[in-house]
Amino acid sequence: MRGIFFDEDDARAAALVLARGGFEATVTRERLAGEDDDEDHPWAVVTDAPMIQLEMLVETYDGWLDLDEEEPEHRPPLRLPMPLPEEPKRIKRPE
Repeated sequence: MRGIFFDEDDARAAALVLARGGFEATVTRERLAGEDDDEDHPWAVVTDAPMIQLEMLVETYDGWLDLDEEEPEHRPPLRLPMPLPEEPKRIKRPE
């Protein structure tokens, strides 16, 4: 899981908070597609901390949360649609 921050100082401060809490946290430069200038790339904090803790830090320092692709999100499994009737169902008895 990664927290993305625009400012290096904010990313380092968030990593320090996580490290003091006993979690691993590394700060790296995040390369976004389409960004040519190295100065415009945001900073990423990669951590094993619980998502809620990183979420609070991201909100505090005005960043965003980026979930790893390998980490499954808590989504219900996909289900096939229910079969539809071929004609309208009659509710009243025919006379």
